Amino acid sequence: MATSKQTRAAKTNVRNAQKAAGAKKTISALPPKTRSALGKQGAAVAQRKRTGGSSPKTKAELYEMAKKRDIPGRSTMGRAELARRLGER
Repeated sequence: MATSKQTRAAKTNVRNAQKAAGAKKTISALPPKTRSALGKQGAAVAQRKRTGGSSPKTKAELYEMAKKRDIPGRSTMGRAELARRLGER
């Protein structure tokens, strides 16, 4: 589970990427720190998808499963908690 510092950093990186996209800048024009952080986040998602086989690993996939099972409080849960409630981990 991500720490609050990691969550803040991820939100900042996403905001910076959105600003750059809005200004029609390419990712190569972003600051190195932002590019690196975006790359690490993308690599982490790809790794979870690769190692998980056919089971859903992204928060969006877990949320859809929770929605089908009508699990209360799902909108405020993180990926790890959704996985625990669904019995994925």
